[in-house]
Amino acid sequence: MKPAPARLAATLVAIALLSACSHPAPPPPPPPQVDVMVVKPIDLPIVRTMVGRLAPTLTAQVNARVTGNVLSKDYREGGDVKAGQLLFQIDPAPLRAALDAQLAALAQARANAANAEMIATRNKALVARGLIARQTYETEAASARTAEAAVKQAAANVEAARLNLSYARVTAPISGRAGIADVTVGALVSASAGTPMTTVERIDPIYALFSAPYAQVAPLIQAQARGAYDSAGSAPRARLLLPDGQTYAETGKLDFTDMAVDPATGAVQLRAVFPNPQRILLPGLFVTVKLDVGMLKHVFLVPQQAVQRDAKGAFVYVLGRGDKVEQRQIVLGEMHGADWVVRKGLADAERVIVDGVQKVHPGAIARAAVVPTAPASAH
Repeated sequence: MKPAPARLAATLVAIALLSACSHPAPPPPPPPQVDVMVVKPIDLPIVRTMVGRLAPTLTAQVNARVTGNVLSKDYREGGDVKAGQLLFQIDPAPLRAALDAQLAALAQARANAANAEMIATRNKALVARGLIARQTYETEAASARTAEAAVKQAAANVEAARLNLSYARVTAPISGRAGIADVTVGALVSASAGTPMTTVERIDPIYALFSAPYAQVAPLIQAQARGAYDSAGSAPRARLLLPDGQTYAETGKLDFTDMAVDPATGAVQLRAVFPNPQRILLPGLFVTVKLDVGMLKHVFLVPQQAVQRDAKGAFVYVLGRGDKVEQRQIVLGEMHGADWVVRKGLADAERVIVDGVQKVHPGAIARAAVVPTAPASAH
């Protein structure tokens, strides 16, 4: 018969074995659930954002071309004017008197020329009959030619005086918006000093002037050198963001690219032209210019939170066959809004894990919940 301690130990072992047989081991935990996005390749515009300043497409400084007192101002400051429209009236009386004097001088010159021609014609007949010396005739003929030249000079003086009289009416050299008047009624303006009177600017269309680092616009410059933008319809598009954050309704076109790089900044000067029929855009306004400089072919957009990094670079987790997690190394481009642009590493219709990446590891099984793909838009 076994001692009491031995019997107690045997009893405890038997109880433990019976307990283990009656309670099986718990099942393994279910695969974690993750959110996945089915990626599709897209062609994505390359958009560069730069700060620019608006400028008129034409600027005409209106200066006094004759000397005199301003009699009237005949336009509305800040209003639109047409080419040839009257802006100011300068006192024409002295100019009209100068024209009359030149007309009188022309009449006298013509009378002198007629008299000299008559004498030359008479002396020609007398020379032929031997009644006067040939030298006398030649002298009179030269006088007649001099008198005819004086007529032409007087006629030119008349035209100059008539032109000066027309300058008393100061008109708009171009169609556009007229600025504030630089002179007042009664002011004396000078032709020799070229007194500024006002400025007319064409602001429909209007320019946006901006600059960008050469590296950012290199594809655009190379395409332009190949003649890709020879027609207006093929020029890169541009859009404007106004200071209040609103997007300007009209789309512009790249109009000019400087072929030199500023050595101080490494930037290239560019210019876009925008329709401005409502005159909303004004010269001098600072705006944000968004310029399409090219197109990325067959790229993918992946949410920022899906992209991880290790010593090899950027990667994402994808769900492969049998819902097995795979680590995929990728090549990133730039940010597109809240998404990364993936240039290489993904294929069409792959399922990228966008939420729950901390729950999985390569080779594990995961259950997928598909989230919709947001449509791509330019930023």
